[in-house]
Amino acid sequence: MRSGEFDINAVVRRASVGVLDALLPPVCPVTDEPVARAGSLSAAAWEKIRFIDEPFCARCGAPFAVDYGAGAECGTCVADPPAFDRARAAVVYDDASHALIVGFKHADRTDLAPLLAGWLIRAGAGLVTSASVLAPAPLHPRRLFARRFNQSAVLAERLAKATGAVFAPRFLRRLRPTPSQKGLTADQRRRNLAGAVGPGPEASAGAHVVIIDDVMTTGATLSACARAARKAGAERVDALVLARAMKDGAVLG
Repeated sequence: MRSGEFDINAVVRRASVGVLDALLPPVCPVTDEPVARAGSLSAAAWEKIRFIDEPFCARCGAPFAVDYGAGAECGTCVADPPAFDRARAAVVYDDASHALIVGFKHADRTDLAPLLAGWLIRAGAGLVTSASVLAPAPLHPRRLFARRFNQSAVLAERLAKATGAVFAPRFLRRLRPTPSQKGLTADQRRRNLAGAVGPGPEASAGAHVVIIDDVMTTGATLSACARAARKAGAERVDALVLARAMKDGAVLG
């Protein structure tokens, strides 16, 4: 459209949004309070979100209660180093962030994508560059068909547009379906994912790969993805997730 021309499509879109908001007034996905527009949070919800800032483990990004100095790693990473080089998370996984992520993944709340991607941009500062390759954690075709979209790919694409990084939705692929990880121990999660992820058709050697996912619990999924990326010849593999689960919701002492 040339400058000064009337954009009828934009007008129709705005009118459609207005009609939908009038019929179904938008509410906060965390508190169910009315909000100005879909995909936004109420003031009370913002107070519930626990953003992760330094100090944290230099390897897995787990938040520390005190500052142990640059390069400090948590006991878990020292005892059993993950397959990725670094991982960073935007927020602590708790009731508030759970409501957002579950709504986004399972209730078609794709209107939350701009908000959540903004959190990833904040958490990924210093990790993601224009030279990075963003590889979403892959879904098996059966699960992708049932869910209709890969939530990690939606976020990775938005992050790529904001940072200039390369969006590679097929860098990794699921080689076999796996049962849900919910309720499994760290060792069970590792066994569940053994051989389940491999390089995809967009995999390339020498890349700085950043794996994008929604939640990090034990790091088993991210490590499985990291091993597949290294198999493809990735030079460095980092990870960036929306939320990080903490034992009893507490930071590390």
